[in-house]
Amino acid sequence: MRRLVALLICLTLATPLSADPIRIASFNTELSRQGPGLLLRDLTREGDARIDAVIGVILRAHPDILALQGIDWDLEGRTLDALATRLEKAGIAFPHRLTRRPNSGWESGQDLDGDGRIGGPGDSQGWGRFSGQGGIAVLSRFPILTAETQDFSALLWHDLPGAELPTHPDGTPFPSEAAQAAQRLSSTAHWAVPIALPDGTRLRLLTFQAGPPVFDGPEDRNGRRNADEIRFWRLYLDGAFGPAPTDPVVLAGGANLDPERGAGRHQAIRDLLADPRLQDPLPPEPTAQFAGPGPLRVDYLLPAAGWQVLDSGLAPADPAASRHRLIWVDLALPDQG
Repeated sequence: MRRLVALLICLTLATPLSADPIRIASFNTELSRQGPGLLLRDLTREGDARIDAVIGVILRAHPDILALQGIDWDLEGRTLDALATRLEKAGIAFPHRLTRRPNSGWESGQDLDGDGRIGGPGDSQGWGRFSGQGGIAVLSRFPILTAETQDFSALLWHDLPGAELPTHPDGTPFPSEAAQAAQRLSSTAHWAVPIALPDGTRLRLLTFQAGPPVFDGPEDRNGRRNADEIRFWRLYLDGAFGPAPTDPVVLAGGANLDPERGAGRHQAIRDLLADPRLQDPLPPEPTAQFAGPGPLRVDYLLPAAGWQVLDSGLAPADPAASRHRLIWVDLALPDQG
């Protein structure tokens, strides 16, 4: 019996223990307000039913890493800190956070939307009434390697290989050559965020929020830009913007495009979903409910093909929180051997 016990102990020590699964979630909170500082004000007060509902959705999902959309940015990160404080009081702590200035509301000095006027939300690098409206952020239980984060938000649209830039009927740049020389690709942001995991390895979270493919004219400026914002990630995986990533990746964010329904250039998201380097573990169900187009799948979580997917799902719809549903996936680390 002693020999048997000793043998079992040796086998236990020799066999590496499996790491706990990692739950990654993405959620377009739609918490953005109409002016700078208003979301921070509301987060530091009690009694905002929508904020309470958003916190409830996140708490029930209880992710380890959370990609957020629809949260306003401020220079000192106080808005994101206030949200993290509220979440911690509710029972879930995210000691590691990332927020950076998005393109939304960033004045361009050009007539980007072609309405003949300069200034206003449509002439910002991404639509916004103020700088930082409707930004993105990352909350994590694990350390975010901030210094190694890649921020591609300054990439000019015309510098994207194969950019589908809009034109006037005569073939000249829409709305102007000067506007296209200044126009960035990202409506909000494109980030590649390395996160250190407990076992010493790390993942690279690819996160973004594309602009809607509507609210334009026959030139299809917004539809073309939305498609190129999505296509960016396939080019990134190709190594078009530096060395191709070697960390196992997870793409999490808002594409604002359904593979079949609603407006937009659907092939862009179909191509991303079909990329053999990624997998699509979520059921092909709508992730958002809109008054006009109805239910659409516009939010995505796409782990690299090497991840082992243990479970995945969509949080129940909660219109009191957001038109979007939180989406989540449980992952086991790829084989490192």
